Amino acid sequence: MKENKLICIASIGKPRGLKGEFFLNSFSNPSDNILNYSHLLKNKEVLVDLKIEYIKKINSKFYSKIYNINDVDEIKKYTNAELYIDSYNLPLLKNEETYWHDLIGLKVVDQNSEEILGIVDGLNNFGADDCILIKPTKDSIDQQERIIPFIKERFIKSINKEQNILEVDWKKDY
Repeated sequence: MKENKLICIASIGKPRGLKGEFFLNSFSNPSDNILNYSHLLKNKEVLVDLKIEYIKKINSKFYSKIYNINDVDEIKKYTNAELYIDSYNLPLLKNEETYWHDLIGLKVVDQNSEEILGIVDGLNNFGADDCILIKPTKDSIDQQERIIPFIKERFIKSINKEQNILEVDWKKDY
């Protein structure tokens, strides 16, 4: 597997009980999507294949257990470890939909001036809307970092994954 095909979807939280269970921090959106996976990988550097015995939900929290880990001391070694899936395990999307990880690295171009604003460096939600984080490159119009709300048809005009371009309606002096 190539490193760029791995997607971090969860992390192992503190142990729960004495039999190897742990709290699972879901990074899925919605968070319940974590329930769809039973095959996770730990760490980007050294891949460890973890077979999940179960994932359960209590109120808004998840807890889980890994096969062959039956002791609280053994699961403590994994606390804060990030868990990944291969992007090929993600469900296919409809035509107009895209996964956030597919946007990372796209060149951001203002559709009006055709100026390059930078590349998508990340995505975040600051409360009101999802936002794309733009990092300048040597080809950018300036060295300004930008945050653009991810609102389709208002600011996000088109996403062309084949050409590696995200067209926006965003003036450079915003």
